[in-house]
Amino acid sequence: MLTLLLILLPIVAGVITLLVGANLAKQVALVGALAELGLALFVWSQFDPAAGVQFGFKYHWLASAGISFAAGLDGISLVLVLLTAFLTPLIILSTFSHSYRNSAAFYSLILFMSAALVGVFTATDAFLFYLFFEAALIPVYFLAAVWGGENRLKVTFKFFIYTMFGSLFMLVALIYLYYQTPGTHTSEITAFYNLQLSAKSQGFIFWAFFVAFAIKMPLFPFHTWQPDTYTEAPTPATMLLSGIMLKMGVYGLIRLLLPIVPLGLQSYGMLAVVLSVIGIIYGSIIAIQQRDMKRLIAYSSFAHVGLMAAGVFAATTNGLQGAMIQMLAHGINVVGLFFVIDIILSRTKTRSLDQLGGITQVAPQLSVYFLIILLGSVALPLTNGFVGEFLLLSSVFAFNGWLGAIAGLTIILGSVYMLRLFQMSMFGPKSKWVEGFQDLTFSEKAVLLPLVIMVLWIGIYPNTFLSISEPAVNNLLQFVGK
Repeated sequence: MLTLLLILLPIVAGVITLLVGANLAKQVALVGALAELGLALFVWSQFDPAAGVQFGFKYHWLASAGISFAAGLDGISLVLVLLTAFLTPLIILSTFSHSYRNSAAFYSLILFMSAALVGVFTATDAFLFYLFFEAALIPVYFLAAVWGGENRLKVTFKFFIYTMFGSLFMLVALIYLYYQTPGTHTSEITAFYNLQLSAKSQGFIFWAFFVAFAIKMPLFPFHTWQPDTYTEAPTPATMLLSGIMLKMGVYGLIRLLLPIVPLGLQSYGMLAVVLSVIGIIYGSIIAIQQRDMKRLIAYSSFAHVGLMAAGVFAATTNGLQGAMIQMLAHGINVVGLFFVIDIILSRTKTRSLDQLGGITQVAPQLSVYFLIILLGSVALPLTNGFVGEFLLLSSVFAFNGWLGAIAGLTIILGSVYMLRLFQMSMFGPKSKWVEGFQDLTFSEKAVLLPLVIMVLWIGIYPNTFLSISEPAVNNLLQFVGK
């Protein structure tokens, strides 16, 4: 029942936020998100990594068809639930220095999206997974379309059509798998693991899942919606998209694609890794050329996701564990980076690197927080990014040495665009745009301090989180080798 509470609590908090009106909306939303974090930490304290799926529930939805509202937590799910519960209150707190029109709706949408994300990460029924997978799209669409930039309608329409189109492929695959289950059909995800499908069928299902999840992450060449959407969406929506929502795609690869279609992985895994590695290099090169800070981080996120996907398709313990810890690290780092950019934009009214410089002279506290988070993103040893990148690159090297060597260029290219970002914005002569620049406020430090703590905690004590997911990862890999 604890899993049900994890899903329902943000929904109830979102409804209350909608009802209390604009004056109290952000405070009520923050209390609701903190309550969800507290519940997630309690679940973690009661969780046994070796015990499989726990704290589950199952209610008949379409009983005669074997379809249920069913969810539960294993180690893979719990890591991502913790990430969602940790980042959501920080994203809400990051908005306290801003005012949004119709703020009650704004904050309730953030909470509704949090609930949908938890639903995706905990669903044990395939059609419930699909329901939450689509439901998560609705709040972020309205957040971007109503509170976004000048081109928000065009950009969000493209994002909506792209992701809906990809999800239809997944729905077709799930319906096919449902009808392959013996006797009274069932849509339990674990029942799909035990199906004995032909290599041809697995090939079709592989690409149906691949397209759906590749668009969501996104992977090359399904990424064209991402830079514009990240740039035009309001910063809280961008944080949700990059910090948590893209993890649905990586999670889908791990939970559905690998164990259900191992023969499809054998046939097309190499091509999938090649596309992922192309995305790493392509995204990094484009990031180096960017002058808009927000757009630069968008392309860097695209490159990081490519490495996660390459590790997943390598289908080893190191690859999957690397993807798990890197999803945590990337979520923390990218939310921190987008928040720093939002702070700079709110004070200078520009995101252009050509117009910035010298901020470190007037904002030393911001400089320190920014640097620590940035070093996590470039995978400096003893930061969170190093652990994931090391495991992921080792898995890709084991899969194919040449692809591993090419993927390893992310270390160099990532350092180039990130250190360039820091140098051009923070160092050099003080530009006119930073005159009167104020250092961090209390609420801004309250957002950045937990992120910095996690950058160092994961980097120094990664086993805190790796030990949660390892038994579930090993159990899942048994189906990959079936």
